[in-house]
Amino acid sequence: MSQNLSSYLDILNPEQKKAVLHRGNPLLILAGAGSGKTRVITTKIAWLIKEQGIDPFSILAVTFTNKAAREMENRACLIEDKAKNAMLRTFHSFGAWFLRRYGELSGLKREFVIYDDDDSMALLSSIMEGQPKADIRIMRNNIARAKDYFLSPGDPELELIDHRKSFKTIYSKYEEKMERIGNVDFGDLIKKPVEILRNEGDIAKRIRERFSVIMVDEYQDANVAQSELLKELYDPSSYLCVVGDDDQSIYRFRGAEVKNILSFPEIFPNAEIIRLERNYRSTSPILNLASSVVDNNKGRLGKKLNAEKGEGKLPVLAFLPDQDLETEYCAELIKKSTGTSYSDWAIIYRTNAQSLGFETEFLRRKIPYRVVGSLKFYEREEIKDVLALLAFLVNPRDEVAFRRMANKPGRGLGPASLSKITDKASLSRSGDLIEASMEISASLSSKARAGISDFINIIEAGKNTLSGEQNIKDFAYEGLKTDGLKTDSLRAGIGLSSCIVIMAVKSGIAEYHANRDELSGNQRLNNIQELANAASLYNSSMDGLLEFLEHIELDRAGTDDQETNENNAVTLITLHNTKGLEFKKVIITGIEHGIFPREDKKGEDLEEERRLFYVGATRAMDELYLCSCQRRRVYGRDMQMEPSIFLGEIDRKTLRIIGQPPMSFKTQRSFKTQGSFATTAGKKIQESSDGLWKLGDKIFHDDQGYGTINAIKEMDEGSQISVVFENSHQMNFISQKQSFHFTKIRDD
Repeated sequence: MSQNLSSYLDILNPEQKKAVLHRGNPLLILAGAGSGKTRVITTKIAWLIKEQGIDPFSILAVTFTNKAAREMENRACLIEDKAKNAMLRTFHSFGAWFLRRYGELSGLKREFVIYDDDDSMALLSSIMEGQPKADIRIMRNNIARAKDYFLSPGDPELELIDHRKSFKTIYSKYEEKMERIGNVDFGDLIKKPVEILRNEGDIAKRIRERFSVIMVDEYQDANVAQSELLKELYDPSSYLCVVGDDDQSIYRFRGAEVKNILSFPEIFPNAEIIRLERNYRSTSPILNLASSVVDNNKGRLGKKLNAEKGEGKLPVLAFLPDQDLETEYCAELIKKSTGTSYSDWAIIYRTNAQSLGFETEFLRRKIPYRVVGSLKFYEREEIKDVLALLAFLVNPRDEVAFRRMANKPGRGLGPASLSKITDKASLSRSGDLIEASMEISASLSSKARAGISDFINIIEAGKNTLSGEQNIKDFAYEGLKTDGLKTDSLRAGIGLSSCIVIMAVKSGIAEYHANRDELSGNQRLNNIQELANAASLYNSSMDGLLEFLEHIELDRAGTDDQETNENNAVTLITLHNTKGLEFKKVIITGIEHGIFPREDKKGEDLEEERRLFYVGATRAMDELYLCSCQRRRVYGRDMQMEPSIFLGEIDRKTLRIIGQPPMSFKTQRSFKTQGSFATTAGKKIQESSDGLWKLGDKIFHDDQGYGTINAIKEMDEGSQISVVFENSHQMNFISQKQSFHFTKIRDD
C-alpha cells in the first residue's frame, strides 16, 4: 500500500525535500556522504508518478550496480507501486536493452552474447598469437579503457591510452573479429548505443520521446562514454536529474571521470545545484577530520558536512613501530571493545596484500573475520566452462566459447584442428562454426573428426532440451566413486536448469571437475548445481537462455554484490570496496607515504587518493582509528616509512594521538602525544612506578643504539619497560634492575 503524501515527504529535511520537489531545469544533487541520497532519488521517482502524473514508462533511472538498481526500485515502490513500471537499470543493462532492439542498425543480431574480460582475452590471444599473457592482458585493458573514453581505432587521441603503433592495429583487428562473431563486450554496451543515437535521427527522436525523465545515481562514477550516452538521451524538453558526490569519485582506474560532475553545470545550460550537507551516519569529529583532508583538493564543487548525530569520540591516530605491532594493536582494540560485536568493526587498507597480517593475527586470536573481494561465483572455472557451452548454444559463431570448450575435456581437437575450423568459418558468410566443422570434417584426422562430432552432439542435446524434444525427467548425474567415496550429484530441475545439467554432464565437464579431488570436486559440482538452481527461474527456451545469460553477465559486472554468510565477523576490506558501506568502528591502516598514497601519485591521481581517504573515514559511524607504522616490509625488505601527507593535512583539533610520532612528524609542534597503547595484555601505563621512565622517552643502549619506549607493564619484580630501536630490534628490561645498560636522552 502506498504511503500518503505527508508521511513520505515529512520525513525529509528541507534540502532533501527541495530536491524531490524540483522541476524544470537540469538538476545536480550534490549529496555528501551519509546524507540520504538514495532516499531522495527514490522518493523523487515516486513523487513524479504519484503527484505529478508522470507516466512511469517515461522514466529512466540508471545507476552502476544491480544491487543499487534493485534497492532503488524496491524503495520507490514502497511509496508508489506504479514505480515498478519505470525503467530502473544499470548503465550496461540499459545498453543491452537498447541493443536488443536497435543493434541491427550497427550490424548486431538480437542473439548476441556479452563478452567478459576472459572472453576478450581469449579473442585477443587468437590475434596476438604466441605473445605473453601479460602483454595480452595489457592490450585488453587498454581496449576497454579506450571504449570507456569513447575512442575508436581511428581516433587520434588513442595514443593517450597506448602510444604504441601496434595498439591501433590490434584494436582494429579485435573490433573486426567482434563484428564478424556478432558479440559485444561491456564497452560496446555503452559505445554502440551512443553511435546509433548519433547516426539514426529517427531512433534518437523515438528514445527521447519515450524517456521524458532521466535520472542518474552515483554520477561521479560515470566514465566519458556514459556521459556521452547521457548527452544523447537528453532533450531540452525532458527533465534531467543526476545525484552524486565529487568527493567520492574514486574509480578513475575503471574509467570514472570526476570532471563529468564538475562540468555538469557547463554541459547542461541553466543547471541548478542543491547540496545535501546533513550527514546522518557519522559524528562531528569524524566528519571534521575527513573534510580537513579532502578540502585540500582543487577539483571539487565544495560543501560542508554537518553531523546530525552531534559530538562523539575523537578519532585516534596511532603511531606504531611496525606492521606486526599494527596488527596486534588492531586485534587488541577489537578484543577489548565492550558492548559491541565483531561485525561492528572494519579493518580498511589500500591494497589487498595488506590483509595477510590481519588474517594471520586474527586466526591466532580466534577473531572471526571475512575478507571482502575474494573470487566471485561466476569467475570460477567450472562455472565459466558451463557458461561458455551455453554461450555457444546461443551463438554458434562464438569463437571464444568454441575454443574454450570444443576440446575440454580432451576430444582429440588440437590447436591446428581448431584453427582450421575457425579459419573456415571466418571465410563463410554465416560464420557458423558448426557448419564449418561439418564442411571440413573430411580434412581432419579420424580422432579430430570423432571429437568434433562429439561436440556437435553435445550442442544438439542442449538444443533438444530447450525445444522439449529430449526426455529430461529425473535426469541425474550420481558423481564418481574414488576409493569407495562418491562425489555429490547433479540433478535436473524445472525451467532452464535441465539444460545446464544435461550439457554439463554430456560434455564431460561435470566428470572433469568432479575428478579433480574429493574436496574440490564436490564443491565444483555443488557450484554447477547452484548455477542450475538459479536457472530454474527462467523458461526452458532460447529466449529464456538469452535472458539468463544477459542477467549473469550484467550481474557479474557489479562490484558490490558480494554477500557473506558470516553474520558476526570483522570485515577486512580495501578502501575501494568500502563505497556504500558503513560500520560502527573503522580502522584505516597503513597510512604511510608510499603505501597510501603511493609515491607515484601526483596531480589528479593524488586528489583521487585524497578522496579515497575521505571515503574510508566517512564509513565510520561512531569510532575512527588511523594507523601509521615507522617500519614495514615492502618488496621483501624491511623499510623505514614516513607518515602519509594526509596525516599532516588533518585538523589537529580532531585527533587524539597515541604512540610515538616519528621525529619528522613532531616538527609540527601542534601535535601533542595524548596517550599510548599496550601491545600486550594488561593495563595501559604511562609511567613506570619508580618514576624513572615514561612512554615515548628516547634512550640509548651501548649495543643497540637509539630507541624509544613504546610500552610499560607492571610486573611482580618491578616495571617492565619495552624499547624499540632504530634497527627494529625490541628489548624488555626491568626498571632499576637492568637500567644501567640504558641512558635516557633529553628531548629539548
